[in-house]
Amino acid sequence: MSRLVHVLRAGRLPYQQALKLQQTIANRLLQQAKHPQDSVAPTSPYCNVLILTEHEPVYTIGIRTKGYDETEEHRLRALGADFVRTNRGGLITFHGPGQLVAYPILDLKRFQPSVRWYVCHLERTVIELCRRYGLRAQTTADTGVWIEDRKICAMGIHASRYVTTHGLALNCDIDLGWFRHIVPCGLVGKSVTSLAQELNRPELGVASVTEEFLDCFRHTLECDLLPLGGESQKELMDGI
Repeated sequence: MSRLVHVLRAGRLPYQQALKLQQTIANRLLQQAKHPQDSVAPTSPYCNVLILTEHEPVYTIGIRTKGYDETEEHRLRALGADFVRTNRGGLITFHGPGQLVAYPILDLKRFQPSVRWYVCHLERTVIELCRRYGLRAQTTADTGVWIEDRKICAMGIHASRYVTTHGLALNCDIDLGWFRHIVPCGLVGKSVTSLAQELNRPELGVASVTEEFLDCFRHTLECDLLPLGGESQKELMDGI
């Protein structure tokens, strides 16, 4: 089976639009899985797609989040951020400019039909990326990727019949002040960091990190990456 993944560089998107984009691609993959005999062109948006984006400021909560009622939602919205309840795993986190957000929409049956395998390989992708920048990152009993007790990358995924949505958010040069208004991922006593902060390189933004991330993703998941064709990308982006 093919391990070809098309890269969709979506630019900066509001979270809800990115969610709709994910769902559109995932639904097409699920339909294709039902009818594998149907021919699909290699550039079709019915294929595996890796969405790369940044978000406008938004707090999102996963299915296990507790304690964020309407009062808390209003408090966070008053800061100038959106607030969205999602079906991903994980607890509350923040997305905003300066954070590389990657949503791999993959049919795991073309890779390894195991959600644990998938999460492990996403973690390894980020750990390898950090290593290339001279940082020793690791996983812990808590979700995400860490440098000591500082989270540098949040993860939360959803899988339906082995088709994945949601993904990871790597802090590049994001304003970490947004995280002070929440308990990130529900972990008391832990902090959040970024590549720019750890390396004292304020210029290390999303654009600087993206190509290295793609190379780590390609090597770790042992896949080929190709840009999504212009017509297919336009069709998907026009639909959101």
